[in-house]
Amino acid sequence: MPWTNPRRYRSDAFLREAGKILAVGLLALSTSACSYSLGMMGISDDEPKSTGAIAPVDVEPVALSPLSPDLDEEDWRRAKAALAVALDPQGPGTQVSWDNPETSMKGTFTPTGAPFVKNDEICRSFNAQLSGAASANLHGTACRPSGDEWAIKEVKPVGAEPKPAKKIAKA
Repeated sequence: MPWTNPRRYRSDAFLREAGKILAVGLLALSTSACSYSLGMMGISDDEPKSTGAIAPVDVEPVALSPLSPDLDEEDWRRAKAALAVALDPQGPGTQVSWDNPETSMKGTFTPTGAPFVKNDEICRSFNAQLSGAASANLHGTACRPSGDEWAIKEVKPVGAEPKPAKKIAKA
């Protein structure tokens, strides 16, 4: 009787079994990609192609700045930066100016009084002067939650009744 190595027999059986599993796996993988689906929309032309639409909602245009509708996006960006410096509760409370040479708009912010706490926010009153295409002298209040930006809460022309800001604008 010829001598056979039992180790070799086991390794050959293992390789044959692994080859069978690999072949079945490749056959299953190659045939699974062969499918075709017919859409149901093409069958009936009696029904509309779309199911409906949401009616547009009339949205009131929002002013970029609660200070003046005449300020464009860049004017307001510069004004917000100046307002933040002027209202800084640790700052000296001095007047801070801003300007935009492209639109010839400019202005100043001057804090009026010490910072105070209202509804867990640091608030401060200010006077603002705008000049350029439109001029205005304003008085307002801005508040800032801890670690956030200043938001103008109310603004009014000097000598008028307080008017809440239309949209909370962050400074």
